[in-house]
Amino acid sequence: MKLFKEFKDFAVKGNMMDMAIGIIIGAAFNKVIDVLVKKVLLPPLSLLSGNTNMGDKRIVLKDAIIAADGSVTKEEVAIGYGALFEAAIDFFIIGFTIFIVVKFMNRLIKKAEDTTDATVETPKNIELLSKLTDLMEEQNALLKVRSEK
Repeated sequence: MKLFKEFKDFAVKGNMMDMAIGIIIGAAFNKVIDVLVKKVLLPPLSLLSGNTNMGDKRIVLKDAIIAADGSVTKEEVAIGYGALFEAAIDFFIIGFTIFIVVKFMNRLIKKAEDTTDATVETPKNIELLSKLTDLMEEQNALLKVRSEK
């Protein structure tokens, strides 16, 4: 019963919805990056490497064994470094994009948390903490004056 209550609290607070939205956007973003890498970036690189598909690049360790009728009896053993290259490009593009988004979000958060900036509405929690800090400083000043008397 306690587990159900914790799950309900988790779902109601919005964490679950935020996570679901993030996963859905992430999946869609992954498709965009995949197309960007495979259809936009890799074709020019393939031209530079002799008109071959980068994903097909591999080092063959052992050739396939083909029967007399043309069927493959034993698959080849190969290291597919082209697929690794594509995945690395995907990773760097996604990593760089996430870096830019996080940097932008941090800038917005820092601007929103600045209580002296009147152009941006300060979030309630920061506003309350600022008021609390001011009250504590005022109280400390009063206590200091009383202790000096």
